[in-house]
Amino acid sequence: MKKVSVIGAGSWGTAVAFVLAENGHDCLLWARREDLSTEILNEHTNHGYLPGIQLPKNLAATSELEVAVKHGEILVIAVPTKAIRGVCAEINTMIEVPKLIVHVSKGIEPDSLKRISEMITEELTASNLKAVVALSGPSHAEEVVLRHPTTVTAASDDIQAAKEVQDLFMNKYFRVYTNNDLIGVEIGAALKNVIALAAGISDGLGYGDNAKAALITRGLAEISRLGVKMGAHPLTFSGLTGLGDLIVTCTSVHSRNWKAGNMLGKGNSLEDVVSGMGMVIEGVRTAKAAHQLAIKFDVSMPLTEALYTVLFEDVPPKVMVEQLMNRMKKQEVDDLFGNE
Repeated sequence: MKKVSVIGAGSWGTAVAFVLAENGHDCLLWARREDLSTEILNEHTNHGYLPGIQLPKNLAATSELEVAVKHGEILVIAVPTKAIRGVCAEINTMIEVPKLIVHVSKGIEPDSLKRISEMITEELTASNLKAVVALSGPSHAEEVVLRHPTTVTAASDDIQAAKEVQDLFMNKYFRVYTNNDLIGVEIGAALKNVIALAAGISDGLGYGDNAKAALITRGLAEISRLGVKMGAHPLTFSGLTGLGDLIVTCTSVHSRNWKAGNMLGKGNSLEDVVSGMGMVIEGVRTAKAAHQLAIKFDVSMPLTEALYTVLFEDVPPKVMVEQLMNRMKKQEVDDLFGNE
């Protein structure tokens, strides 16, 4: 049994804590709001994020961050990308012995273009940190808490740390692989949200399976081109955090990025979509970062660029599709590998 604290009680943070508690670990879930931590502790529910789900009775909760930090020998960071730096800076002042940090967030910071593991290592003093592991893959929280079969990857530059996380989470419905390609896993996890927004727009416009299949396939090509240029292993993008996560996020009604894109395709403004969702839409913020990365690494990313114009330059979604379809002719295999 390990002492683990999960920092963030949204849908995914709660689902992660659900798995840990079911595995018999001494798990403490931190919620920023006291009323939510009280609900989790006393009612064993989180109706705001996972309605109708009964949480394990051995899952504890707190709204005091310092209590959570001191409790866990392992800290699982489950907050939105934009909150990573602030939360980690707070945590850094509270750590008394080095911690293994696991993050389950998916995104890239605009402007700095840092991956989440890079943000964590920048905010935590080296002496406070054992290792950083990314836990990622096609994994909707709503299905995990129903104990539906789910498979993810634990990725780290420290493969022993990844194996420790594998042992921590693995059970009969939650299977964990390991991977030492941290760059590839984090890039795939972040950029699939951008493609999911585009897939949602396509569905909102009333296009069918042909269009979505093209989006997923060409989206994977873009993600792979950029990831390899950044130092990732190309085969990572054929795995769970590449193709796997891309499929589930582009096709599932559970996907908030798909939902947001669907609303945009139906004519809603970005402002209305963001305010109406009530939860963070990582793909919107990541689309800006992806646009910047494409420029920095000189990588062709037409889908990403088209989505960027819809989100930030007010180009109508239908015009975006027309521009994509009327691009200059290409040879498919050459284009997949960026030989343009």
